[in-house]
Amino acid sequence: MTPVSIGTKEEMMTRNIPLAAILATSAAILAGTPALAGSCPAGQTIANPLPGAPMAPAMVTDDLIGSVDLQKEIEVNNRDLRLRRLVVQPGGIVPLHSHVGRPALIITVSGEVTEYRSSCAVGIVHKAGEVSSESDGISHWWKNTGRVPAVLLSADVKARD
Repeated sequence: MTPVSIGTKEEMMTRNIPLAAILATSAAILAGTPALAGSCPAGQTIANPLPGAPMAPAMVTDDLIGSVDLQKEIEVNNRDLRLRRLVVQPGGIVPLHSHVGRPALIITVSGEVTEYRSSCAVGIVHKAGEVSSESDGISHWWKNTGRVPAVLLSADVKARD
């Protein structure tokens, strides 16, 4: 990203752009930026085969919002960039799956959900406004351990069936 110069304090004053307004706008933009989450807590990183992980979805909807054929856009064969909306009801499960060759970013829009990851000894809680990165061939599953539905938006690259 290339830095943008808005000028010196004196230049902004002569253009009637109060410094306070610029600082307030910057703070608002930064406050609205999601936090990157999804890291295993320090000292909890291990090889975890996820024994007993659920293999079937339960109380979850997964709706495709849109997709882009990456062959047409950037010459990547048989891959789509897609955006999905998942709603995981309390107690609901997104079953065990892998991200080998399928990177994704997920933002928790509302509620919270716990992720059980093949590289972590403990569950990782994802709260509203946090982003989780799914890559490097991890396997994991998710469960809504909260009391309200968890709404997630998932952007991923997926091989075409």
